Amino acid sequence: MDALQQFSIPIRGLKLGVHQFDFQVDRFFFEQFEASLIKEGDFQVQMDLDKRSDMLVLVFDINGTVKTDCDRCLEKINLPIDATHQLLVKFAEEASEDADIVYINLTESSLNVAKYIYDFINLSLPLIKTYACEEDDNAPCNEEMLKYLNPKSTETPNDTNPIWDALKDLKKNN
Repeated sequence: MDALQQFSIPIRGLKLGVHQFDFQVDRFFFEQFEASLIKEGDFQVQMDLDKRSDMLVLVFDINGTVKTDCDRCLEKINLPIDATHQLLVKFAEEASEDADIVYINLTESSLNVAKYIYDFINLSLPLIKTYACEEDDNAPCNEEMLKYLNPKSTETPNDTNPIWDALKDLKKNN
């Protein structure tokens, strides 16, 4: 995790108040995490750190794109992501993590936020990976695949099913 050293924030020397940090996240960042769902991405992360006497409030503003397969046409797309997440960090005797709060030791001099950035980017991914790519100049859509999804012919088949015809005849006889 030495490659993620640039994501360490010196918290001991910071004065009380709001501090801003900017991070660049690319594919090398995602390679540092084993079995990462994201292989390629390009993100700008702006983090506002509000240092208070009893805790830290971290607000992550994440903007960028992740390279993934489109769930509509199966082509590679650059899916845009724009998200904001908040993390509370409190000081405690022992380091631990809760669902919404991270507890760090009182003697910690720095905080590495790489894991939290990684988690927030993964949480920002939509379940269905599509976007309005028709508005792009070079739409990456696979037109052959889209033909199957949006057939132009709306003809209704005139073929009748003899089983249904026999059932209709039973209904008429009653």
